[in-house]
Amino acid sequence: MKAEIITIGDELLIGQVIDTNSAWMAQQLNLLGIDVKQITSISDDRSHILNTLVDASSRADLIIITGGLGPTNDDITKKTLCEYFNTNLVFNELMYLNIQSLFKSLGLQVTEINKAQAEIPENCEPILNSCGTAPGMWFEQNGKVYVSMPGVPFEMKQMMENSILPKLKIKYHLEFVCHKTILTQGIGESFLSEIIAGWEKELPTFIKLAYLPSPGIVRLRLTAKGIDEMKIKNEIKRQTEVLKLLIPDYIYGYDHDKLEAIIGNLLKNNKQTLATAESCTGGYIAHLITGIPGSSSYYKGSLVCYANEIKSKLLHIDEERIIRNGAVSEEVVQQMALNIKNLFNVDYAIATSGIAGPDGGTEVKPVGTTWIAIADKSGVFAKKFTFGDNRERNIQKASITALNLLRKRIID
Repeated sequence: MKAEIITIGDELLIGQVIDTNSAWMAQQLNLLGIDVKQITSISDDRSHILNTLVDASSRADLIIITGGLGPTNDDITKKTLCEYFNTNLVFNELMYLNIQSLFKSLGLQVTEINKAQAEIPENCEPILNSCGTAPGMWFEQNGKVYVSMPGVPFEMKQMMENSILPKLKIKYHLEFVCHKTILTQGIGESFLSEIIAGWEKELPTFIKLAYLPSPGIVRLRLTAKGIDEMKIKNEIKRQTEVLKLLIPDYIYGYDHDKLEAIIGNLLKNNKQTLATAESCTGGYIAHLITGIPGSSSYYKGSLVCYANEIKSKLLHIDEERIIRNGAVSEEVVQQMALNIKNLFNVDYAIATSGIAGPDGGTEVKPVGTTWIAIADKSGVFAKKFTFGDNRERNIQKASITALNLLRKRIID
């Protein structure tokens, strides 16, 4: 079954509002076995809406529409749908009772403009909006299903979850879909594909592999479709186990795992603590770690020693060592890790020092050169990386790489 998503609103096209609705809806539809073939954002314009609906009906069996259902004059979706389906607006008493109930719970009186929200196209099936005043609408025409919903994300989501997705499950005999995402770190996409090329070639025809790279991480997503749910689940599990044997050093988690959360669990289980000394990453590692609820139980804090004078005065790095080796060096980053470990009295410490760019590189130390050190009770080790010439990506790559080095150190 093919679907198309249409989001309506001038605010989307001028970048005032980011379209998060489409990504969420596409994910939910995909889990049902419905293929989203196109996502389109259009303006609040009658002819644009009408033409887009005609085009979508030629491509898809299911057309999902969000936006333009508010009570103000610039919201024209409902009237335009009446034109498209050759019908008229009629007052729906049940939808009005829902609006009254919502306003009463807020201690407000229903205005005439809000009362008009209960007017819906005569030939649609109304969908209750438990979070707002604009009802959803379900149309069927020429074997196609059209669903129109408010653009407000929390209103749309409750409507999808409570009404639309269950109705689609009943109406259509859909294939079972299973996704499994394997998270890797420490190897680039092309190198990874070379290692697993033989395995990928032997995958069953009902399983597809997608490479999803991001700074410092490559996600491998396995997607399987079919009627036999148990067969699909077992095969996905088997293929995941085979992959674990092929690239054990690079897999750190699965699906929605986060490195910072994995590290947090390891530290909590071991009753151990962590601190960080960051130069080139500028506190980004601390940001990732403290983004996990409960991190205060194992994370003591960070010193962002960006300037060399701060490295010397606060972290007590030898000035002569910085002059002799440079701030971006094995010697300096090792001392940073050891000193922050002792200063904060923790079990583990991470230190970073590098040239994030775009300036500051030399022939010997080009932009992207980064040293990362991990210190613990057994000592300290450091490793050099060259990440590239993009500042933002260098900071992200260095932070993710540092966290994974720590994960491996704790496990070892």
